[in-house]
Amino acid sequence: MSEQFEQGVAVLRDQIDARISSYLSSCVHCGICAEACLFYTETNDPRYTPIHKVEPLKKLWQVENTFWGKLGKSLGLIKPLTESDFADWEQLVYDSCTLCGRCSMVCPVGNDITYMIRKIREGFSVAGYAPDGMKEATKRALTIGSPMGVTFKTVQAALAHVEKDTGLKIPIDQQNAEYMTLFSSMEIVNFPEYIESIAKIFDAAGVSWTISSQAFEATNSGIQIGNKEAAAELVGRVVKAAESLGVKYVVSPECGHAYTAIRWEGPNLIGRPYDFEVVHILELLDKLKAEGRIKLEGKDDTPMTLHDPCQIVRRGGVVDPPRNLLHSVADHFTEMTDHGVMNWCCGGGGGVSANERAEELRIKSFDRKKHQLEELGVNTMVTACANCRIILEEGLEHHEMDTEVISLTELLAEHLVSGKTPN
Repeated sequence: MSEQFEQGVAVLRDQIDARISSYLSSCVHCGICAEACLFYTETNDPRYTPIHKVEPLKKLWQVENTFWGKLGKSLGLIKPLTESDFADWEQLVYDSCTLCGRCSMVCPVGNDITYMIRKIREGFSVAGYAPDGMKEATKRALTIGSPMGVTFKTVQAALAHVEKDTGLKIPIDQQNAEYMTLFSSMEIVNFPEYIESIAKIFDAAGVSWTISSQAFEATNSGIQIGNKEAAAELVGRVVKAAESLGVKYVVSPECGHAYTAIRWEGPNLIGRPYDFEVVHILELLDKLKAEGRIKLEGKDDTPMTLHDPCQIVRRGGVVDPPRNLLHSVADHFTEMTDHGVMNWCCGGGGGVSANERAEELRIKSFDRKKHQLEELGVNTMVTACANCRIILEEGLEHHEMDTEVISLTELLAEHLVSGKTPN
């Protein structure tokens, strides 16, 4: 038994607090969570039942925290955790779970299965049982500042193009701005139109904002892989930058797990509250519209539907703002059968998109979204997460579906009445 494995087991053991114990002891083995997981519904493989994915944690809990488990261990009927357990479950924990939280929504006894899988990842990560792609992404985030290897020079190049196209000056390291805006690497590399859109909107609304040269990246790969120290370091960089600039708000971009990481997980990771507030870009845009600071004109008559990013909507609670905004620019917006907090995941969250070996399973799981779209008969899908956008586009291309995926922020910018409005 390796020392690294023993360290992983020790970390896993530390996760078993009263909350975890209550979840494991209250499970009634009903299997309802299976029907809430797209990896199970699209494969019919019982291994992908969400509660089955927490088996290593359950096994450790049983042998160390229950009477029958301790007795079974003493009699040799229950074996302790082994490295083969970690090897057998690694793919289930990382490849077949996006941490979307849908299984937790349907559990009849209120068990947060997603929370338990995250805790398992913390033990597995320490033990070295994690996908190579996620390990490398985390390493790049810590050493370069971005999981995709994006440097601030790359950001500056993207901003230069935005400034040329819009005629606007993008503020960098501006002291005492009201808002500090973060971006995900995917937006910088794949969707610079998002940056252009918020520049136009903020200018029209008279928003005081800035970008930090020290912390522009919103993505937190430490959260995804289960490395608490890395996650805290990445959050800490954003906090240090925001507080040194004296901003009142940090704006989380169109990226699902980034919002969860900085808004809900961040204060716990660094052990203190922030001196600023965190707001998602959709919350801010909805606020600006409600205050009359941005004006929109014309409505698109293209039939549209909305894909709710799990971490923003289900886990983050941003349910109404995207609908308020979409209704203001779309005449024919139709909800999917399962939407809002019960929407189906794109299949690439929780680090799955950074895990190359999960690609075949991820493409298979996209069948769930394919069925949703076919049932609705709408060929334009709006979303507010760059990761979702890429995964959705890949799935649509694989199935040769003539469906367009667009950013909600970019759609609003297309209907923006130009010119600053009074504060």
